[in-house]
Amino acid sequence: MGDSTVWTVAIAALTGGTAVLASWVTSRGSTQAARIQAEIVARSQRAERLRESRRTAYLDLIEQTHRMGELYWEISASLRLPESADRTAALHELYDREIAEYARMRRCARVVELEGPAAAAAAALALQKATGPFFSAFKAELDGNSGARNGDTDNQRDNHEEFNAAYNPFWKALEDFVDAARDAHQNGEGA
Repeated sequence: MGDSTVWTVAIAALTGGTAVLASWVTSRGSTQAARIQAEIVARSQRAERLRESRRTAYLDLIEQTHRMGELYWEISASLRLPESADRTAALHELYDREIAEYARMRRCARVVELEGPAAAAAAALALQKATGPFFSAFKAELDGNSGARNGDTDNQRDNHEEFNAAYNPFWKALEDFVDAARDAHQNGEGA
């Protein structure tokens, strides 16, 4: 009987040890699997936050560009009015609004540059620069470079034509930005 008790205890100890070892190996595997799963979830959440952040930046720039376009239409209509003190006052008020709206647009473009990717950032910068011809023609009109005060309506007409000629490149730059933003958003570039 003594022999069988020793064997029983030995087998029980071996079985118990094997169970403990198996449990330890399983728990290490489960811990590692849980860590990997947590890393995958965290990476996925970061990618989704980046995607949403970019989407917001893209939409803000598009919205601000449309505000600029509406302002340019107002300016264009005012530039067609005959010379008067009211017209001059309206143009100066529109100039102040243009400066403020441009500052907002520049901020939106910088956020897109920060959020990326490079193609969307480059398109945002090109869109921002597409406002330059509007500003130059409008500023020339305000500074009196039109010559209209001296009876030279040809130069005034040139400023109006320059201003109106800026619409097509401006809207084209917006289309290019929308295309770049859509591609980046759909392809998840850099996420």
